Amino acid sequence: MGSQSDSISGEDRLIARFFAPLAREPGALGLADDAAVIAPPADCDLVLKTDAIVGGVHFFVEDEAGDVARKALRVNLSDLAAKGATPLGFLLSLALPASADERWLAAFAEGLRADAAHYRCPLFGGDTVRTPGPTAVSVAVIGSVPKGRMVRRAGARPGDLVFVTGTIGDAALGLALRRGAGWALDHALGAHLRARYALPQPRLALIDALRAHASAAMDVSDGLIGDLARLCRVSGVAAVVMAGRVPLSEAAAAAVAADPTALEIALTGGDDYEVLCTVPPDQAAGFRAAAAAAGVAVSEIGTIEPGTAVRCLDAEGRALSFRRAAFSHF
Repeated sequence: MGSQSDSISGEDRLIARFFAPLAREPGALGLADDAAVIAPPADCDLVLKTDAIVGGVHFFVEDEAGDVARKALRVNLSDLAAKGATPLGFLLSLALPASADERWLAAFAEGLRADAAHYRCPLFGGDTVRTPGPTAVSVAVIGSVPKGRMVRRAGARPGDLVFVTGTIGDAALGLALRRGAGWALDHALGAHLRARYALPQPRLALIDALRAHASAAMDVSDGLIGDLARLCRVSGVAAVVMAGRVPLSEAAAAAVAADPTALEIALTGGDDYEVLCTVPPDQAAGFRAAAAAAGVAVSEIGTIEPGTAVRCLDAEGRALSFRRAAFSHF
């Protein structure tokens, strides 16, 4: 007769060893149940979001396991930030190939633990499965906002100003470098671009400013120009972006100086995970002040207009054309 320990499946042992230590919230029930339970904060709405990342598409199979875990969580936290939502916790579904050994899992779990603690976003549960394909990580994140205060994509109006946080294009240029782009950048500049692709920086510090001042917002995941077009389509408006106002890091500017075609990569390539928002003119000063107080750099890059198209203009006012406005899986 087998012992009780013999009846424990390999999946149960994996969960108990690597993920149960991350699930400290009472509602997670120690990952010993089929589901978790969560009580929404008083007078708040829940905000739900899920995104997946897949090896060979969103990260390189040779990337550090801890970085893969952090990226999976952060791309979802970026969406919460753009909605003005505070993280409450997340669910994790993990599809593992045979090559994912205990060392990989330990590093993955440690990366996840570190970011879950840093962003105060605990693990509540999930699933682990075996796959014949590459590693796939799906996170479903839960956030909260005061009732009726979530910042939607719909809401931009003619006359509103268009803002972005941080810098645009670093991650897409970093991906291009990893794929062999030949820009002659020094080591520090190249390392900056690669790091921005590997590890997004969700702008959760901006959530109060967005709720107080933004008319619409979303995060930039598939490319600035294409994502702005999505926001405008839902809002029923058009936009003009001045390319010279789009904030570029020193590293991105060096890449564009070395190869002007890199500007298109920066504006349309995606993986920025910055916040794109629209702000009424009478709210702009307050928004800038609130962002500065939160320690988040913001840049005004354009305006919302009547119509249905997004135009991007160069310094001479000429419209730039792009082969594609944004990344698409399909």
